[in-house]
Amino acid sequence: MPDLTVTLMQSDLAWEDVAANIGRFDAAIDRLEAAGDLIVLPEMFSTGFSMNAARLAEPMTGQAVTWLRRKAQARGAVLTGSVMIEEGGKYFNRLVLARPDGTLATYDKRHLFRYAGEEKVYTPGHGHITVECRGWRIRPFICYDLRFPLWTRNLDLAYDAALFVANWPDRRSAHWRALLVARAIENQCYVIAVNRVGRDGNGLGYDGGSMVISPTGEILMEGLFEAATPTVTLRHDLLEQYRKDFPAWMDADTDLMRRPETR
Repeated sequence: MPDLTVTLMQSDLAWEDVAANIGRFDAAIDRLEAAGDLIVLPEMFSTGFSMNAARLAEPMTGQAVTWLRRKAQARGAVLTGSVMIEEGGKYFNRLVLARPDGTLATYDKRHLFRYAGEEKVYTPGHGHITVECRGWRIRPFICYDLRFPLWTRNLDLAYDAALFVANWPDRRSAHWRALLVARAIENQCYVIAVNRVGRDGNGLGYDGGSMVISPTGEILMEGLFEAATPTVTLRHDLLEQYRKDFPAWMDADTDLMRRPETR
């Protein structure tokens, strides 16, 4: 299987300004000399982490999703990030993955950030998705999902890379870093994580910390404090060899994780 190149779009976000953010990312992607097979934007990349869904959420035919689809086709790469979506009278923090052929895959954030009142505005998702990119199996998650290891558990090696998009404040950056490394080690997979920088409309600061981590827990790339667009190569031979040499995944408590809860 070929290696996978991933470009991380660590950026400041214009607060609740869809046109400005799309323009910023559009220009930044155009400046890339060699974009990866997969280009990853932060959580709520078109607005920042806002609870103002009634005013800002868009349908799946809206401006941000339409731009994702067009840009993926133009660059010949898979492009993804999360967007506020309105559907059936409900609001979702939805990761949208756009492929070069124009098709989409979506994942709705499962764990809504109670500390910010996200659960009062948005509807949680209830299922995983696993998408393919150049033969790699990728499972996306959104921000607060990172804190819940049962939700991210890689049962029977169902995926090769976990993808996290986030607006994770700098006051909890130590948690971000530690949990991302733990997810790579415990799931014997690559971890791709994109966070924002700057300050949002609520006064919260963000220091980036976007990372790519190997299955052994080695941090292959870490971006701090400033906007950055690094491209990192994920080696499939390293992934396969490590899982073969150190098959801890075979001793996972899969029976406990699949068994219905008893009281």
